Amino acid sequence: MLFGAVAGGDLEVRRKGGSTRLSGSFPYNSTATLSDGGRRGRPRKERFAPGAFEYSIESGELDIHLLVGHDFGKPLASKNAGSLLLRSTDDGLFFTAKLSDSVLDTSHGRDAMSMLSAGLIGGVSPGFRIPPERTVPNAETVEDEDPSQGTAIIRTVNDAILYELSLVTRPAYPDTTVEERNWQVPAVQSAAHVQSTARYRWRL
Repeated sequence: MLFGAVAGGDLEVRRKGGSTRLSGSFPYNSTATLSDGGRRGRPRKERFAPGAFEYSIESGELDIHLLVGHDFGKPLASKNAGSLLLRSTDDGLFFTAKLSDSVLDTSHGRDAMSMLSAGLIGGVSPGFRIPPERTVPNAETVEDEDPSQGTAIIRTVNDAILYELSLVTRPAYPDTTVEERNWQVPAVQSAAHVQSTARYRWRL
């Protein structure tokens, strides 16, 4: 599984009576630098296109969890349990989690709330996979950065299978996942390929 993060994700906790709700977002079209390229390589950047997680949100079969630190042993809410509501707009992925008292009574639930109160949670990070090319041909595109802006290789995720969202202390891509991504810039891209915005459906 790959992990992604953007430093601009918003998080807000609201308590009303005995109910605790956590709201947050993960912005689309926000470019993150995964690697500066080191001494001799080229920088690598990544972004998510609007609607990249649409299939997962609309799927009645695929569950999506809200976790602490990408750890499925530390769940806070889930879509199938009805405690995690998600919606996607052109601006980003938005979620609201209803945190039950039983979850807040766990050690990871208490720790998460304490870290949020202390300002130690730095953002939201999605755990996802890219669907097979045979089912979603244009799930990702790779291109050279505009020379006027830099020399990076930019990967855009157009369609991804979202498994979880995590509260993380530092919203940055783990170094171990960088090499798992496709960084091959096509030699030639047709106008139809670049401009295609068709949405694909696939079965897991």
